[in-house]
Amino acid sequence: MQTRIQAPRKKVSDAFAEIATSFTAETISIGALLELIGQQGMLAMCILASVPFLLPISIPGTSTPFGLLIILVGIGITAGRIPWLPRALLRREISASRMKQVLQSGAKLFRRVERLVHPRATYLVEGSVVSRLNGIALVAAGFLLMLPIPIPGTNTPPAWAALLLAAGILERDGWFVAAGYGVLLITTALFGGLAVAAFFFGAELNALLGAWLGT
Repeated sequence: MQTRIQAPRKKVSDAFAEIATSFTAETISIGALLELIGQQGMLAMCILASVPFLLPISIPGTSTPFGLLIILVGIGITAGRIPWLPRALLRREISASRMKQVLQSGAKLFRRVERLVHPRATYLVEGSVVSRLNGIALVAAGFLLMLPIPIPGTNTPPAWAALLLAAGILERDGWFVAAGYGVLLITTALFGGLAVAAFFFGAELNALLGAWLGT
């Protein structure tokens, strides 16, 4: 029997705003952050994991753990069960002050999203086959987020794909899920083009990037 990740009892934006006021230490682990999110569930954590890459707030070294978190949640949705998270990931420490900024900004950002998202086109979020496909799409978004591409802004498209997919699945909004697929396809094409360009024009591309980044 498939296990469905339950919809939150309160708005995700309200939960983010409340959690931002609860930090007392200099750092917080991903596991502790998940405990604070609580009833909001793993999909809300996917939304939060995408926020740092959508706003001008940098938390160094988070693309790998946050991308991995999105991948594991996607695997859980695909398999129809609560995802397993490795202890090393749960123990990963993040700056509490930076995370507070992310939560506050994420609350403002997601309030705008919540005005638009609501149950519709539910055939894109219901059923075992559709759920597996949506889980695989989340896995792909997390994987693209983790890729070490040395170009500013390349984390933003897969982060938008993850946010749209997670919000759509959470709120049973098929339009948001479809938009997530669209952004994911565009991101895949963009990264594929970069890979082809790097293969054929590696030296020239490195020189161009070096000049652009001032190195």
